[in-house]
Amino acid sequence: MNFPITGHGLILILIVLVIAAAVVAVLKSKLTPTAGATGVLISVCILMGVGWQGLLYLAIFFGSATWATRHKKQVKAGISGTEPHSEKRNASQVLANGGVAGLLGLVAFLYPISSVDYLVLIAASFASATADTLSSELGTVYGKRFINVLTLKEDQKGLDGVISLEGTLIGALGAGMIALVYGWLQGFSGAVWAILIAGILGNLTDSLLGAAFERKHQLGNDMVNFLNTAFAALIAWVFLQII
Repeated sequence: MNFPITGHGLILILIVLVIAAAVVAVLKSKLTPTAGATGVLISVCILMGVGWQGLLYLAIFFGSATWATRHKKQVKAGISGTEPHSEKRNASQVLANGGVAGLLGLVAFLYPISSVDYLVLIAASFASATADTLSSELGTVYGKRFINVLTLKEDQKGLDGVISLEGTLIGALGAGMIALVYGWLQGFSGAVWAILIAGILGNLTDSLLGAAFERKHQLGNDMVNFLNTAFAALIAWVFLQII
């Protein structure tokens, strides 16, 4: 199923809706004003590059991430080793999770290359961002046994690079959610698997970077998130070349 954007009028309407959504998010303390402006810029790049479907994947990520951050917030705040996650996201966090998609949208608009399916790459980046957020926010609540992803030894939950089976599966479901929506709109093809696999591997990359570098304060959380979404887009591109 495909509903391509046609006409400058429709594009303008969508941009107005994006701005309105950002204003509401700021007023409801989900985004800082600067984050709201950053989100609008990223959204416009995605819209101009790949159309409204790219915005849909952004909305799925933002909605699920907001819910997961709020879910059992007091329980997570009481877990030793974790810092309370504010529901209000700042500009650097918006760039960390959506910056890759925004850049891909901009490139798709300025330098369209028919051999590159930018929509799949953008979906993959959001699949990774969604998987990472859901696994980290919900894994600490529902996980049973926690291990360091590098040493494979038991470690304290909530620390960088520490994962659980339950959190990993929840993350995979998050990536699968993006992949299923893509399949519903575009048809179930190998691209759906590319998005799913890229999202899962991107989430694993986040954990590896967290254990190897973030825990040692050599990389910040925002940079780790940016890198895992970039890696997911790259994995999706490689997968598409194979199939």
